[in-house]
Parts: sequence; structure tokens; C-alpha cells
Amino acid sequence: MRLFAGLVPPADAVSELSRVVDRLHTLPGSEGLRWTGRPGWHFTLAFMGEVDESLLPDLRERLRRAAHRSEAFPLRLHGGGHFGRRALWVGAAGGIDAMRMLAERADAAARRAGVAMEEHRRYQAHLTIARARADVDLVPYVNELHAFEGAPWAVGELLLIRSNLPGGGEPGAQPRYEVVGNWPLGSGG
Repeated sequence: MRLFAGLVPPADAVSELSRVVDRLHTLPGSEGLRWTGRPGWHFTLAFMGEVDESLLPDLRERLRRAAHRSEAFPLRLHGGGHFGRRALWVGAAGGIDAMRMLAERADAAARRAGVAMEEHRRYQAHLTIARARADVDLVPYVNELHAFEGAPWAVGELLLIRSNLPGGGEPGAQPRYEVVGNWPLGSGG
């Protein structure tokens, strides 16, 4: 199964972001972007890719321990950016150091459980809101996101999420995400 460790913003934060994204849809060229679905908005902490089910018991235990060693932290959606000319994202502010540490712990948990992880890179907090099939000038979208400041919330759990990719080449089909494990942060975990 295709898995990642992540965080999901609460409904209020998703509503705030939805209003901003709706405005982005009115910018010239927005029809050339594939907008991610609101039910799938998340921050990926550690992407694991295809994971053999035999690794799940150890992976779950290691993620539980990673959550236990990480305290809850404040976070808010903030600004935006892009990766090249193909991905548009919203950033985060607040407990970024704590978020980065949780990402490192989730990555280490997966590696120690035997998950073949990609090359390790420094964590960049981002929530992808659109992708492009071809090069697109994303600067106008980033400029629109620049002043965006969402309300803070407390991140209190680490999630293990299964990504179910759409099949059949259906235009506009979105991945479906399913939480397959969750652990409270801190000593409550």
C-alpha cells in the first residue's frame, strides 16, 4: 500500500484556505492547473511510497514512539510558493521547528521499520494546492498567496495515511486519502 506520515489541517483552516484558493481560480490561466481536492489537503511529513504490509506492525509502533517523543505545537497556514513551474503550495508558520523534528522522526521510524525511503532531504513544510502538466508561470498565484495568514491551531497528532491513486485515467480524478493510523503527540501517546 502507498503510505505517508502527515498532518491534516482542521476544518476551520481548510475553510480559510478554500476562500483563498477560490480567488486563485479567477486568475488568468487557472484552468491550466490541476487543483488538489480539499478533502486531500495535508502536509506530508515522510513519504514512504509502496510499503509491504508485513512492515506495518513495526512501522506503527515506531510512529507511535515518534509521536510520543514530540510535543503538540502551534501551526497556521501562511503564504505560499512553488516548486519549479509545476507545483503550487501554501506554506506554514508557527511551530515549524517542531514540525520539522516530527518529520525527521517519522522518516527515521519508517527507515528503521525497513521501508525503502527516497534520498533524505531537508523538510520543507508545504500543502500542495495545484499542479501543472506543463510549465506554468506560478508567480501571480504566489503573489496572491503572499499575504495569506490563517488562524493558528494546535497540531496534536501524527497520522499514517494511505494514498489511493485514481485508476482508469479519468480526467480530473483525485487521489483518495485514508487514515490508517493516528497517534497523539506528547506523553499522552
